[in-house]
Amino acid sequence: MIELLTAPLAYPFMQRGLIAALLVGLVCAVVGVYVVLRGMAFLGDALAHTILPGIAVGYLINGADRGALFWWALGAALVSSFSIGAVSRATRMREDTAIGIVFAAMFALGVALISTVRNSAVDLSHVLFGNILGVSESDLWRIAVFGAVVLAAIALFYKELMVITFDPVLAATLRLPVRFFDFLILTMLAVAIVVAIQTVGVALTLAILVTPPATAAFFTHRMHTMMIAAALLAMLAGVVGLYASYYLSIASGAAIVLTSTLIFALVWAGSHLRRRSG
Repeated sequence: MIELLTAPLAYPFMQRGLIAALLVGLVCAVVGVYVVLRGMAFLGDALAHTILPGIAVGYLINGADRGALFWWALGAALVSSFSIGAVSRATRMREDTAIGIVFAAMFALGVALISTVRNSAVDLSHVLFGNILGVSESDLWRIAVFGAVVLAAIALFYKELMVITFDPVLAATLRLPVRFFDFLILTMLAVAIVVAIQTVGVALTLAILVTPPATAAFFTHRMHTMMIAAALLAMLAGVVGLYASYYLSIASGAAIVLTSTLIFALVWAGSHLRRRSG
């Protein structure tokens, strides 16, 4: 058993992948609590796909430089998140309508730009499906720094964000800057998505944001406890999924998401049986 646990760690890429899985799981699970409680899953999925124009432009200008692609992806995610808020307020549309408009436009622009890049299917596949085993030391530093900024912002404005999440009317009564905190949540979500892309890719990012907090919701409805439980579950899924991908020779991002989903299914089944027996 000890050899099964230590053998993969003999490889530097597995060591970096394990650290990345832990960091991404922590950041995305904590931000994901807001996604689950505020019903922002559609927005999270949309933002994950709207980074494609940034990736494509970054590739056209800087080639396959992962550092440059990270910044272009972050810029596209921030532009998309702020555009959704601006369109929703300026036109007085429902937010889901604004999300659909911006999501479709940005995704189509990304597809159009990617189609002009030769060998894009090969060079950009890590964006769509993730490549946690290809994470470099510089990638780890970016994940750590931006993750720390997001967690620090949540710690600093925890009470205000909790009021806005659970009781927007009370937040307005207390004269909290609701618009500022809405944009802050969008910004944190955009950063979490770009950070997660390197591990699970565009296609599976939503699962990392939603599944661990949804699982934690079976245990508690207190926000800080939910954040802690979600983070622990996400990190567990990251470690188990990474080992499963190593020994079963399957895609690491898919293995992490499937592990997280299996944990959710087991917890849900246990909760259902407990309710029936009670």
